[in-house]
Amino acid sequence: MVRLKNQPKLRTNLDTDFLKLIAVLSMTVDHVGAVFFPEYPVFRWIGRMAFPLFCYCMTVGLLYTHDIRRYLARLGVLALLSQPFWILAFNADDFLGNLLNFNIFFTLFVSLLAMWGFKEHNWPLFLGCVLLLAFVNFDYSVTGVMLMLIFYLCRQKPALGALLYTLSYLPALWGGSPEDPLACHLGPLWISFEFFALLALPLIFFRTRTGLRIPKWFFYGYYPAHLLAIFLVRTLLHI
Repeated sequence: MVRLKNQPKLRTNLDTDFLKLIAVLSMTVDHVGAVFFPEYPVFRWIGRMAFPLFCYCMTVGLLYTHDIRRYLARLGVLALLSQPFWILAFNADDFLGNLLNFNIFFTLFVSLLAMWGFKEHNWPLFLGCVLLLAFVNFDYSVTGVMLMLIFYLCRQKPALGALLYTLSYLPALWGGSPEDPLACHLGPLWISFEFFALLALPLIFFRTRTGLRIPKWFFYGYYPAHLLAIFLVRTLLHI
């Protein structure tokens, strides 16, 4: 068992159950929009909050968990168990062809593993995970590691973290195109939908104190459960 001693105090938001709840709601809106309302990009814009919030909560977990190996094991098991449900929800017509089209929790698992390597100065582990994310079919590629590095390195400097977080998504302000159905048209700008990840900024870098407490297994169970629900509704509606 790995005990993380002398845990650094975070000056960013520690209201992680609240943040996880916002993340799963945002993710659900994103998935419902992608499957049932693809002509309305606002669903996908709202969904951009989910991944940064999950990455932030993973970073908090890295800093405060009593057993990082067990934490990683839970994420890995969740990713594996969720894979068939992910394929059924989004690519049921080509199940075998999407076995290696990994769901988002594989990305979070490898990103967290990379950050553990970074924290422990295990550079082969860190570099290996980064290369894996870059060259294998992981959703978001190395973005998860980049975000976690910002959250980790700026854990006691929220103003700097907020600035770097903003700069990381700033290119999306002009990164869209008229051919992109998810882009937001604002005057002369075609804004990439990734720009809306900035909606998560105040939730991460400003403290909330909701006192919300949700059993951790709810969050682990929700991901495959909502994917199964999407698959069943699609089946009933013949979509």
